[in-house]
Amino acid sequence: MTINDSLFTKIEKLSSLKISDDKRQEISKQLTEIVSFVENLNELDLDSVEQTVNNINNGLILRNDEPKNDQDTIEIILKNNPNSDGNFFVVPKIIE
Repeated sequence: MTINDSLFTKIEKLSSLKISDDKRQEISKQLTEIVSFVENLNELDLDSVEQTVNNINNGLILRNDEPKNDQDTIEIILKNNPNSDGNFFVVPKIIE
């Protein structure tokens, strides 16, 4: 699969990234190589491999679920967001 210009523009829009024109060719080539590498996984014969959910034999060690209201954590997280409203992330509409 190759990453053509229209697909690259769509990926750029969905990721909210602005890629300069001089880097588009290079990044498009890199994305094409990544997708080709992942497509190689389709060639694996996994019929004889048992499916697993996790590899922990003794199960998961769970901790008590105790609610915390740590306002500092919320502020730190929202500080990295380019657009927020109160304690919420504001994201662009992606479904047309």
